[in-house]
Amino acid sequence: HDANAFMEKMVTDPEIKKVILICDKAYVDKTDGRSGGVGTEAQIISSEIYKKQGQDKFVAIVRERDEDGRAYLPAYYRSRIYIDLSDQSTYAKNFEQLLRWIFDQPLYKKPELGDKPAFLSQEEGAVALATSFRLKRAVDAIRNNRDHAIPAAKEYFTLLAKELEKLRIEGDPDPFDDAVVKSIELFLPYRNEAIELFLNLALYRDTLDTRIALHRFFEQLIPYLDRPQHVTRCSEWDFDNFRFIIHELFLYAVACLIRHERFESAAYLMSNDYYVPGHSQYGSNVMVPFGVFRRDMQSLKHHNQRLKLRRLSLRADFLEQRCRGLGIEFRPLMQADFILFLRPLLGRPEEQWHWWPETLLYVHRHSGPFEVFARSRSSSYFKRAKVLLGIDTKDQLQALLDAFAADRRLLPSWEFESFSPAHLLGFNEIATKP
Repeated sequence: HDANAFMEKMVTDPEIKKVILICDKAYVDKTDGRSGGVGTEAQIISSEIYKKQGQDKFVAIVRERDEDGRAYLPAYYRSRIYIDLSDQSTYAKNFEQLLRWIFDQPLYKKPELGDKPAFLSQEEGAVALATSFRLKRAVDAIRNNRDHAIPAAKEYFTLLAKELEKLRIEGDPDPFDDAVVKSIELFLPYRNEAIELFLNLALYRDTLDTRIALHRFFEQLIPYLDRPQHVTRCSEWDFDNFRFIIHELFLYAVACLIRHERFESAAYLMSNDYYVPGHSQYGSNVMVPFGVFRRDMQSLKHHNQRLKLRRLSLRADFLEQRCRGLGIEFRPLMQADFILFLRPLLGRPEEQWHWWPETLLYVHRHSGPFEVFARSRSSSYFKRAKVLLGIDTKDQLQALLDAFAADRRLLPSWEFESFSPAHLLGFNEIATKP
């Protein structure tokens, strides 16, 4: 057979899909010097590579390095990715890389293109919050254990709290409930930013400073829940977008901490009251419990009725629908909601306020107790987890369950939908093992 024709087949034959170049000093010297058959082969290959920059038909396998540790590669190939089989310490890993290349089975596959974020549409009324740079700086500092990690997180939280003012619904849009729903939707990418920071703090930086930073962040949000001091006339609906957004943020903060078993930090957010500047001028206490973050929303009830949606709770629907593609699933969110519901009933019986667990409308779709309580079958685990509820013994849970059994009206319900606290607690199994 003609040698040139044989070598040209690697380019012209459609059945040849992959070509491996085994590179050592002798091969590279002949290639670069264009000597002998190897030189002719190099001319054929280099022409194909230069002509089709994007193709991956050829790959170089490095079997030898020079005295300076540089891989022996033909001159025409030095800008391209190669597979290194010259080092025994990485041989097995890189040999797998070669196999994956041969059989088109990459270790990392390109993900499908996602939906365009709502805030990029630049629709009328859209807002852009200037928080992304501060978030990246804070996350980088937290993950790399920088000294400025907590100050960077505080900077992000302070900026986010200030930027929320851009979401205030101005004028008198008609229908107003549509404006509330749109505002909630437009905040979604910024909510996801905040959740990313919550998760990173929970995973990498669980300290007293972290707890204080989160606590002070939510204090900064409380003024958005009611009429600003400079506003004399307003409707109760005017702040409903803030009421949803802030409630959702608080729910996720607690859920992220519990998900990563930062029980002391989650308890800190529930046990420490929040300072509301200027609250005393209305005859109220300037320190309020965490229940302040769950406020009623008449606009969503009106939205449900006006559009004849016939939903038991649009608020619960929105929370469930928005819990997609995050680092935390909906069930941990329901778990946090359940704990927030139980906490005031157990820890502070003198208080006459309750937390309405919106997400538990969906709890009938999931079986078994929540993870924290399932793990609390272990007495040692329960000893750690009980701080979430602010109790010392299992008997305190029994007393609350007895109260629920005596008066079912103490339990939230949506028409005929409700839930069993004993079932979600897995009460009978708590602290039954070492």
